[in-house]
Amino acid sequence: MSEQFYSDARLYDRLFPGGAQAVDFYRAEADRQGGYVLELGCGTGHKLIPIASDGHPCMGLELSPDMLAEAERKAGERGVELAWVQGDMREFDLGRTFDLVIIAGNSLLHLHEADDLVSCFRAVRRHLAPGARLVFDVFNPSVRMLAQADGVRRRRDALSFVDPDRGVVHVDVAETYDAAAQVTRGRWYFSTESEADFAVAPLEIRSIFPQELPLLLSLGGLRVVECWGDWSRAPFTADAPLQLYVCESGQTEDRSSDWLKK
Repeated sequence: MSEQFYSDARLYDRLFPGGAQAVDFYRAEADRQGGYVLELGCGTGHKLIPIASDGHPCMGLELSPDMLAEAERKAGERGVELAWVQGDMREFDLGRTFDLVIIAGNSLLHLHEADDLVSCFRAVRRHLAPGARLVFDVFNPSVRMLAQADGVRRRRDALSFVDPDRGVVHVDVAETYDAAAQVTRGRWYFSTESEADFAVAPLEIRSIFPQELPLLLSLGGLRVVECWGDWSRAPFTADAPLQLYVCESGQTEDRSSDWLKK
């Protein structure tokens, strides 16, 4: 499980401080769609707070209470008002519909079972207003990179960051790939020159291949409107870094995903 990875929200924000292109993309999608925005797996509000600051009414749903508390703190610091809800994206009932639902930053990949993904898509469909859309991003799996997940602990220099209290923090990662489950199981190690492994956290992330997503979405009662391969909205290709989907409600909710249940 990955809960421990998200238990220190400020450490998480320092580890992943960037994403300006992703923020701009989702802000543009909110402007294009208009209306009330819901983000599932909103984390610390990295995408949602800027969208709310543009004047869109917003709600964020997040499973981790630590991440949610940091999102509330950051929104208050910026003087931005929006609603925050602790909940599970696999099954939720917020009592209203939305004009845009987003699932950003690979948050969808914390759902490891196909049935959980379909359950999430069904819940999204029930919350879509007429004409509303779901927009989400997940990485495009690289078979070569997955094959290199051999369990060896390695330094990730690109992930090093500066902590105001600890100084430079180095990040090591050891990962293995479970091909049957399509899940990468890793342990992340955080160290400084004077304090080795001051934090160690597991992280398990599913890979969703491009051939799967249209089927899973269809089983959840959604249909694909657009699919892009990067933040510039370039067409999706086999070597694209991302899978960026825009979806809307299908005519009916397909119940045939019962076969996916274990």
